[in-house]
Amino acid sequence: MARGESTIPLKMLLFCFHGANTIIVSFLPLYLQFKGLSGTEIGWVMAIGPFVAIFSQPFWGYMSDKYQTVQKILILCLIGLIISSAFFLQMGTLPLLLTFGATFFFFAAPIGALGDSLSQRRADQLGISFGTIRTWGSIGFAASSLAVGEILSRAGIQFMVWPYLLLAGAAFIVSTRLVDVKVETPPIQFKDIGSLIKTKPYLIFLFIIVFITISHRANDSFIGIYIASLGGSEDMIGFAWFAGVASEAIVFATAGLWFRKFHPLIFIIGAGLLYSIRWYFYATFDDPMLIVALQFLHGLTFGVFYLTAFEYVTRLIPKMLQSTGHLVFASTFFGLSGIIGSLVGGVIMDNLGGSYLYLFMGILTTVGSMMMLVYHWLPFGKS
Repeated sequence: MARGESTIPLKMLLFCFHGANTIIVSFLPLYLQFKGLSGTEIGWVMAIGPFVAIFSQPFWGYMSDKYQTVQKILILCLIGLIISSAFFLQMGTLPLLLTFGATFFFFAAPIGALGDSLSQRRADQLGISFGTIRTWGSIGFAASSLAVGEILSRAGIQFMVWPYLLLAGAAFIVSTRLVDVKVETPPIQFKDIGSLIKTKPYLIFLFIIVFITISHRANDSFIGIYIASLGGSEDMIGFAWFAGVASEAIVFATAGLWFRKFHPLIFIIGAGLLYSIRWYFYATFDDPMLIVALQFLHGLTFGVFYLTAFEYVTRLIPKMLQSTGHLVFASTFFGLSGIIGSLVGGVIMDNLGGSYLYLFMGILTTVGSMMMLVYHWLPFGKS
C-alpha cells in the first residue's frame, strides 16, 4: 500500500493518544485523591476538562475546516498538550490544578475527535470500515490501562506524569507522518456555521444523547474511586479498564460484520438500554471483582453507542462542516455531559456514596433511551 493510502500512522496516533488518555481517565481521580482532594473537589477538576472542551473542540474543528487540514491542527494540539501536561500533572492544590488543567484540556480535548474525524474520512476514501481504524485507539487504551496500572501500583500514583509524557511524545512523532484527506468543498466561513445550527434533527439528537452520555462520563470520573472504596487496588482498576476497552476494541474491529445490519438509531437505543442495566448492576455490587467481571459490557455500551452515533451525525451534517460537526458532537458527548457527570457525581459520591451514584445513572440512561426511541419514530429520525 502506498504511503498516500497507508493508515498505519493514523492507527499508531490513535494507539498512542488513547494510551496516554488512559492515564487521565483511569488514574487522575486517584492522583487527586492521593493529593488530598475530596470527592467534590475531584469533581471540579474532572469537570474543568469537559467545560473547556465545549469551547475548544468547536474552535479547533472550525480551524480544521477553515484551513482544510486535520494533520496540522493535530500537531499543534499535541505540542500544546505535551508542554501543558508537564505542569498540570505535577500540581497539588485545587487552584493550580484548575488553572493548568484548563490549559491542558484546551489542547487535549479535540485530539480524539479530530483523530476520529480523520479516520472517518480516510475510511470513506479507502472504502473500509471506520471501526477497523478506530479500534487501534481502543487497543492502545486497553494495553496502557493494564501496563500503567501495574507500573503505578508498584511505583506509586504520584509518578503518573512520566508514562503520560512518553505516550504523548510518541503520538506527536507519528502525527508528523499522517496523511490529510483532501476536501473538494471551498474553505468555510464563520457564517457557514449557521447551517449547522439550523439542522434541527442534529440539535435534537445532541440534546437527547446527553441523558445517556452523562452517565458514561460520570463513570469515567468515578469508577476508579468506586472500585477503591470497595477494596480494589490500582492494578485492579487498571485491569477493569483493560477488560472494558478490550471489549470495545473487539466491537470496533468487527464493525464491518454488524454495523449496517440495522438503522444506527436501533443500535443507539439498544446500547442505551444496556447502559441502564449495567449501571443498575453496579449499584447493587459490594465486591470490586464483580465490577471488573461486568466490564465487558463497556464494549457493548460505549463501543456500539459511539460508533453508531458518530456515523449518524455524519449523515446529518453538511460535508463542508464535517470537522466542526464532529467536534460539536464530541464537545456534547465528552464536554457538556462530562461537566454534569463530574460535578453532580462528585456531590453524590461525597454525600450518598457510589451505589446511589450508579442508581441515578441507571435511571437517567433509561430516560434517555426512551426519548431516543420517540426520536426514531419521528419522520426526521428515520434519515
